[in-house]
Amino acid sequence: NHLQDFMLELGNGFCFEARQKRLLIDDEYYFTDLVFYHRILKCHILKELKIDAFKHEYLSQLNTYVAYYREEIKRADDNPPIGILLCTDKGTKLVEYALSGMDEQLFVSKYLLELLKKQQLETFITNELQNWNS
Repeated sequence: NHLQDFMLELGNGFCFEARQKRLLIDDEYYFTDLVFYHRILKCHILKELKIDAFKHEYLSQLNTYVAYYREEIKRADDNPPIGILLCTDKGTKLVEYALSGMDEQLFVSKYLLELLKKQQLETFITNELQNWNS
């Protein structure tokens, strides 16, 4: 819903392609959350957004979508697609084991589901300003 703000946070080069992009694999439809094309990197970037902690099946799902894009969508002059999985939390060892042996461009990261409370945010900013001025 706030795609413009989200894209501005990503940086330069991202072009929005689709939300809930439908992929047909073996006569069954699957949906990847967000698809971008990066003009500078010359590749597709697939983002999966999860509202809970990392699970290894999420990585398998993303790997499937990246492989599909590599085989079915990627043009000869494109670089291989990149997959980014964003979860609300991640266990370091589980991510390490789940990524082990994969040679794909897959990344797992944590994001906040909601902003800090106003007082927490004010305290953080005050501390950062004090450290910066020191």
